[in-house]
Amino acid sequence: MAVPIIETRGLKKYFKVPRGLLHAVDDVDLIINSVETLGVVGESGCGKSTLGRVLLGLLDITEGEVLYNGESIYDGRGKKKDHIYSEMQMIFQDPFTSLNPRLSIRDLIAEPILVRKTIRNSNDIKNKILELMDIVGLSERYVNTYPHELDGGRRQRVGIARALALDPKFIVCDEPVSALDVSIQAQILNLIMDLQEKKGLAYMFITHNLCVVKHVSTNIMVMYMGKVVEYTEKKKLFEKQLHPYSQALLSAIPVPDLHPNRKRTILTGEVSNPINPKPGCRFAPRCKFAGEKCTAQDIPLVEVEPGRKVACTLYS
Repeated sequence: MAVPIIETRGLKKYFKVPRGLLHAVDDVDLIINSVETLGVVGESGCGKSTLGRVLLGLLDITEGEVLYNGESIYDGRGKKKDHIYSEMQMIFQDPFTSLNPRLSIRDLIAEPILVRKTIRNSNDIKNKILELMDIVGLSERYVNTYPHELDGGRRQRVGIARALALDPKFIVCDEPVSALDVSIQAQILNLIMDLQEKKGLAYMFITHNLCVVKHVSTNIMVMYMGKVVEYTEKKKLFEKQLHPYSQALLSAIPVPDLHPNRKRTILTGEVSNPINPKPGCRFAPRCKFAGEKCTAQDIPLVEVEPGRKVACTLYS
């Protein structure tokens, strides 16, 4: 059996705040294989972006393991392994603030190459820049322009070119189209999917847009307040949701039918406090099925059928 390109075991990331520990990512196990896309969905503040940054070592872990091709991204002293990080990159959410406004497009794309010294000859670097611009659909005439001179779609193409500059195998896409117009979103999504096919890339695709995640994902992981509540194949999730939060999430997808024959799940109740959370399901205060067993202890993520896991007492 092939080794997953990315695997986490009991991954936790807590932040110290004045009132205690904020549990941003809590006991997450995931697997991403080569040429697969794991879609990570959930409402704002559920820990999606924090998880992506922890996988890349941009944030230190509190507990657990992150493995790249079966190898820990940290050495025994807790330091990051440099040779791994060239193969793990990120496409950021905002294509403007993620680019240095003082650098030209040429310099922005060349920066990772110069820092890592993967190419030393100046002519080879120039050719690499033009090649990357061509791959992401940027005309050569933009090579000496600056980020403020480009529209959002072209700026995001620059961000994608930067992510590809070191020939990575794994890329975290942190809501890469949420700041773009709908027509431009489709172009960028198609570009990302084409690159995956051509270069054999593995993605973690973070988004709150369920229509987008349905389009790009192989598997989907639903997060709520730092916890994984459901983990399954894309097709299975959209056919039937097991966890009550997943049901509410998908029922909120807008449809063009003015009189849809479906019931929407309206959530009520208070959102749990992620700081020093009490034992039990964090969705329980908003769940109509919640009972005493939901708050007695933490609910583990268990496999209820092949390839499908859920953290809910309805199925444990």
